[in-house]
Amino acid sequence: MLKRHGSKFPSLLGLVALLLFMLPMGTAQASKAPEIDANVDAALAEFRKSVKGADEYLASAKGVLVIPEVRKVGFVIGGQWGEGALRVGGASVEYYKMESGSVGFQAGYQKAQFVFIFLTQEALDNFRASKGWTGGVETGVTVVDQGIGASADTLKSKSSVVAFIFGREGLMGGYSLKGSKFTKIEP
Repeated sequence: MLKRHGSKFPSLLGLVALLLFMLPMGTAQASKAPEIDANVDAALAEFRKSVKGADEYLASAKGVLVIPEVRKVGFVIGGQWGEGALRVGGASVEYYKMESGSVGFQAGYQKAQFVFIFLTQEALDNFRASKGWTGGVETGVTVVDQGIGASADTLKSKSSVVAFIFGREGLMGGYSLKGSKFTKIEP
């Protein structure tokens, strides 16, 4: 017989309900463009401080997508989301939201900053023309540890899009781009 009185079952059930309630809130309302741009500026400054060779990567980019605050939450069912801007020539040209969901062994909360560097014009054009670009191995995105120190030319020979994940806070397993969908928004 299953004994629930005094167990942690009600607490876990409450946590799952809370997490499921919080997931849609992260994507319910887009931020305003000036707010997104300020967060992107701060993320790029942190990128330059945290990632060896950041200026070289940015200088070689045809475009840079910055999602300054990607939140990841989960308890068996999880999701990650965030908003950011695509910059070409240093100016924001479009705004995007990033979303993904997952099911599996996971628990916790974490946030991080993502910078996607489009190293070829073709990769940038494909991203901008998509109606919902999905990240992951199949799209040729290479995820780079923030301390790798490889040159932009070396990375370009491996992939046309490079993603940096840095500034992690919280207690949860790592991030994945597999299944992450990027959709254009109008803030």
